[in-house]
Amino acid sequence: MIIRSLITWWKGPLFVGVCFVLYALLRVIAFAEIAVGVAYVGVAFGSAPLIKETWQELRARRYAIDYIALLALLVALVMGQYVVALVIAFMASTGRALEAYGVQLARKSLTSLIGRIPRDILMAVEGNPGEKRSIAQVRVGDAICIRKGEVIPLDGILESENGLTDESSITGEPYIIDKIKGDVVRSGTVNKGDAVVVRVTAEEKDSTYHKIIELVEKAQGEKAPLIRLADKASGWFAAVTLVIAAGAYFISGEWGRVLAVLVIATPCPLILATPIALLGGVNAAAKRRIIVKRLASLETLARVNALVFDKTGTITLGVPRVTSVESHSVTRSVEELVGIASALERNSLHPLAKSVVSYAHSVHAPMMQAQKVEEQIGKGIGGVVACSHFFVTKVQDHNSMAVGLYENEVLAATFFIEDEIKYESRAIIERLQSQKFLLRIFTGDKEAAAARVREALGTHVQVTAEMSPEDKQRGVADLKQKGFRIAMVGDGINDAPALATADVGLVFSNEERTAASDAADIVFLGGEFSLVCDALGIARRTVRIAFTSIFIGMGLSGIGMIVAALGGLPPLTGAVVQELIDVVAILNALRASRER
Repeated sequence: MIIRSLITWWKGPLFVGVCFVLYALLRVIAFAEIAVGVAYVGVAFGSAPLIKETWQELRARRYAIDYIALLALLVALVMGQYVVALVIAFMASTGRALEAYGVQLARKSLTSLIGRIPRDILMAVEGNPGEKRSIAQVRVGDAICIRKGEVIPLDGILESENGLTDESSITGEPYIIDKIKGDVVRSGTVNKGDAVVVRVTAEEKDSTYHKIIELVEKAQGEKAPLIRLADKASGWFAAVTLVIAAGAYFISGEWGRVLAVLVIATPCPLILATPIALLGGVNAAAKRRIIVKRLASLETLARVNALVFDKTGTITLGVPRVTSVESHSVTRSVEELVGIASALERNSLHPLAKSVVSYAHSVHAPMMQAQKVEEQIGKGIGGVVACSHFFVTKVQDHNSMAVGLYENEVLAATFFIEDEIKYESRAIIERLQSQKFLLRIFTGDKEAAAARVREALGTHVQVTAEMSPEDKQRGVADLKQKGFRIAMVGDGINDAPALATADVGLVFSNEERTAASDAADIVFLGGEFSLVCDALGIARRTVRIAFTSIFIGMGLSGIGMIVAALGGLPPLTGAVVQELIDVVAILNALRASRER
């Protein structure tokens, strides 16, 4: 793999290097004419990509630093400075090899993501392993066999009676998840139990994991404002170079100084370092399960000064839990009522049902059996338990969510439910406040629920209650009109308008596709609130490193050009110095891909 990479990236510099050695040997043994021919061959081969790119830029009417490189080559050849011409060709090819190598390192996370998924799948025939088939050939409805320790390559439904999956790569949850027949399994997760059979529900291009990879690829292929700024700056740098070169000739009348100035400016680390730094930031984010959908959003996030949060699923877990039970029955105990409610709710699809079942398990309520169960979507679920008919439905409570258990149409118990605040929310909010961010929390809940959040966070952060999706969008737009650069953090469909309105949208999303994740620029694969701080830190560090690389390269090149114009650097020495400047700028840019 290493040898193949060297051949791929470094074949240009290696060929030019060989030509350089041959040129030197031929000059030593007095074959000057042949030596010149070898020099021209080396220069032509080493500068071929440069000539091609310059021609494309001319056709597109773009102006860049590549023109300086070609001008330096022409001046060196006209002056008969073949050694310098070979060194310039070596520099041009080495610069592109360094750029390719740096981009490959910066995109390491994408390579790792793709490498996790097997390309061949073991098909299942009547529950047993069958033939191997390429992942691209598997269709919806096919049954595949996943052995212990293997990554599940496609989304599907578990057909085995039970299974165990590790979903940490998708959700960030460090737990082994129990699965039973009929449960959904997602691509990218790992089978931790015995071999299982999965019925495929989405082909490769539609799978959860493939969409994550697509997001990373799209971000890495995009041109961010910082890169476009670098392109514009390179044009100004080229103009300054020509002015200094003209000044050197005007002062001294020596073409050697002109050549030295042109060599120092070739190639410009401004072009190389900026995209490598930004791609490195995408890589560092992906390692933290932060998917940057647009490269530009990383740069935008580094400049925000206000954060707007949705409450549910962001500040809170988004998972309701029963906090207390109030009994209204004179004939049944609280424990029995909890067991009855749980017997019914085990059969319900309603999001609040799980909280009742979980509560019954936590208080060791008696296990009871429900019969003649019937769920009325949007109304509730009913059935016969302990020889009596019960019905569970939501009840109105001005302070919190509540579920009522009715026995023969008479209220027997009320289950009070709240959305639990994430354990780290208070610390993260205080940390963001200390960094001087303007903070706002928008929620559609009642004022009483908002007050509990305000009290739990223990801060003076403003929490606005009873906000519709339109209200949230309007709130973000108002802050933008006041001059704030806004990052909106949400998790649900109701956040989509506000996410799209903000300068940059961040969303907590474990699902393969939601309106919220479509509207967002950055997606968190997991529910940890600390990912917000991670994303902000990565964005700021990446942009800081990119600008540092620009200033290092531009500054050192500028100093070198002035010294060369004054006769302090001959062309050959200047070429070596410029190559060192490029290496320093690129190595600095590569720091962005490392985790802190």
